Amino acid sequence: MPITDPSVENVPTAVLSAEHCHLGEGSTYDRATDTAWWFDILERRLFECRIETRQTRVHTLPKMASALARIDAGRQLIFCDDGLYVREIASGRIELLLPVEADNPVTRCNDARVHPSGTFWLGTMGRSAEAGAGTIYALHRGQLRKLYSDITIPNAICFSPGGDVGYFADTRKLVLNRVPLDPATGLPTADPAAIVEGEHGMDGAIVDADGLIWNARFGLGRVDVRDGAGRLLRSLHVPAKQSTCPAFVGRDLSRLLVTTAWEHMDEAARTADPEHGRTFVLDAQVRGKPEPDVRLS
Repeated sequence: MPITDPSVENVPTAVLSAEHCHLGEGSTYDRATDTAWWFDILERRLFECRIETRQTRVHTLPKMASALARIDAGRQLIFCDDGLYVREIASGRIELLLPVEADNPVTRCNDARVHPSGTFWLGTMGRSAEAGAGTIYALHRGQLRKLYSDITIPNAICFSPGGDVGYFADTRKLVLNRVPLDPATGLPTADPAAIVEGEHGMDGAIVDADGLIWNARFGLGRVDVRDGAGRLLRSLHVPAKQSTCPAFVGRDLSRLLVTTAWEHMDEAARTADPEHGRTFVLDAQVRGKPEPDVRLS
């Protein structure tokens, strides 16, 4: 997809995975093993890729899943459409930890991210993006707490380096929120306030070591970089229109992995966007920060 907006930067970019994901999402990176992980939510697939060698494995999942977090060297926490599961990395076996809206057939899993304290924020949404059907929760000390309801599409869950600020978007409502947090718990200490309004396609996001927000823009083929007040600083081109979720990758965390999707695109739209659904690495020269492990107790 060519750049049409001169304000969008074209940084060196490589295809990490040529697989066309229906809904690529939930990217994260394990620095200890140089491994990136991401999902094709709708096709129930989990991708595992060594960044240095680009060796990639695709795991078929028994359930729809959208996000994961590292527990320790041998286990991951997987956010599935009916709950949180512990996954053994070596065997791929999953075991239910806690149900999440398992009795609600309307909703499914969506965006999630680990707070520096180890608390895991996770958001549900309607399977057909039903208005207000979603909720954002926090898994804190083994218990699931409801934080925000009446969410249509929860996205851009991410946290400041010190853990004192959280961000989250409702993509359908065109708003990015900022909320003060207790750094020790990852739980809110005051009400959220909108810092960006009226912007379409705010999808997954992550915060770098300098506190800047890197936000994938679905439908716009770019990643926007904003400061903590929501001011736009940069926009980086992504070669597929429906960019979904970034992650800092590489041993020095200086590059940016970005997943994409072809959901809702007909054959003509996919032909016009030949890189649809592929996963890219942008040489962004970012000062990334590693993802914390999730704490289950």
